[in-house]
Amino acid sequence: MAGNRQTPADLLLVAGFVLITNVFVLVPVLSGSFLRTCLGIFLVLFLPGYALAGALFPAKMDLEGIERVAISFGLNIAIVPILGLSLNYSTWGIREIPVLIEFSVFILLMCAVAYYRRRLLPEAEAFEVSFKKSYLSIKEEILEKPESKTDKVFAFTLVLFILASMGSLAYIIGNPKEGEPFTEFYILGSNKTTKDYPTEFLLGEKGTVNVGIINHEYRPVDYTMEVKLENQSLPLPENQKWIRLGHNMSWEKPITITPPFEGKNMKLEFLLFNETEKTIPYRNLHLWINVTEEV
Repeated sequence: MAGNRQTPADLLLVAGFVLITNVFVLVPVLSGSFLRTCLGIFLVLFLPGYALAGALFPAKMDLEGIERVAISFGLNIAIVPILGLSLNYSTWGIREIPVLIEFSVFILLMCAVAYYRRRLLPEAEAFEVSFKKSYLSIKEEILEKPESKTDKVFAFTLVLFILASMGSLAYIIGNPKEGEPFTEFYILGSNKTTKDYPTEFLLGEKGTVNVGIINHEYRPVDYTMEVKLENQSLPLPENQKWIRLGHNMSWEKPITITPPFEGKNMKLEFLLFNETEKTIPYRNLHLWINVTEEV
C-alpha cells in the first residue's frame, strides 16, 4: 500500500542537509566555522540539480545511478543562474540570507514534488536510494570478493589518493587565500534598487535612500559615515554615524535626508571614513539634487 511507504532516504537526507546548512549559516556561533563553507558549497553546487532531477525523473527506469548524478550536475548549471537572476531583479538583491532562503525553498519544494510523483508509481518502480544495499554491495565487492595481491595494493592506493584529495580540498576551502582587502559602499533608492533615487525636493521635504556597507577587509573595522550637501554636514543618528563591522559582515539602513536650503544641481555626498584615516574619505558616493521652495 502506498500509505505504508516510508519517505525515500535520499529525500530525507537532502532535506536534513538543507536544515543543517541553514543552522550553520544563521546561528552566529557556527557561522564562522569551516563546515559552514563546505555545506554552503554543496547546497549551491549540487542539491538544486539533484532535487530537480528527482522531480523530473521519479522512476528507476528513467535514469541509471551515474546518469542521475550527471544530469543533476547539468540541471544545477542551468537552474542556479536562473535563481540568481530572479534575486537580482527582486527587492532583496543577491545577498547571503535571500540566497540561502531561495535555494532552500527551491530544493525542499522539488523534494516534495519528487516524493509526490514517486508515490504515484508502484513501489517497485519508484526510484529510491537504499544506503543499506549500497553498503552491503560495496562490502561484498571489497571485502568478500577474492582479489589478487596486486588488486589489493591498487585498491588501497586508490583509497589513499581519494582521502588525500578530499583532505587537500578541505584544507583549501578552510584556509582560503586572502584577496585584496576592500569595503563595499553603496546607495539604493527607496525601493532598494538602483533607481528611484530622490533627486527633486521641496524645501523642508524629506527623502530616503538606503545606504549599505560590506566589510571585506579581513578584520573588524570601525567606520564613520558623514552626509554633506554642498560641503555642509547634515545631521545623522548615532547608530548611522558610527558603524562597527566584522569581516564579511554587512550593514544596510534607510537614511532620511532633509535639505536645509534650496538650490539646483547641488552635490549630496555620502562619505565613509575608516578607523585609520579620519580626514580623507575611504569611500564616497554622491547624488545631484534640486531643492525648490514650495509655491
